Amino acid sequence: MLEVPVVRELLAGGTLVICAGGGGVPVVRDHATGRLRGAEAVVDKDLIAALLAEQLDADALLILTDVTHVFAHYGKRHPRPLLDVGPGELRDLDLPEGSMRPKAEAAAQFVERTGGLAGIGPLDNALGILRGTTGTLVRPRPVRSGYPAA
Repeated sequence: MLEVPVVRELLAGGTLVICAGGGGVPVVRDHATGRLRGAEAVVDKDLIAALLAEQLDADALLILTDVTHVFAHYGKRHPRPLLDVGPGELRDLDLPEGSMRPKAEAAAQFVERTGGLAGIGPLDNALGILRGTTGTLVRPRPVRSGYPAA
């Protein structure tokens, strides 16, 4: 991402930085000239937030939304709020493509790439997500080899 050094400098100076939302103009570097040019593309706000957090070496990624949790069996008779999951568990869920699926994918990618913590939950309680009192926390899960621990 082109703006990472500027964002890093602003954060170091104590500035609250709001960036990487949906919209904007996607660009690519022209291989022949080295110049940037506009590209026909859609920038997914959740995936770009995960990429920015990764490049900034963030400890955690919070994806704030209008729901309290990610739900297993969403849209079914008995949905179940998920409190704490691993990236694989999150990816195995049948989530809506235009809604929770991109958020789940972004959280899973961040956790897998950084070993950090991701949270998906209500916009009005970011601290509660980090404390585990609301929202869904996504954490690395140990790989099970099938052998008992030594």
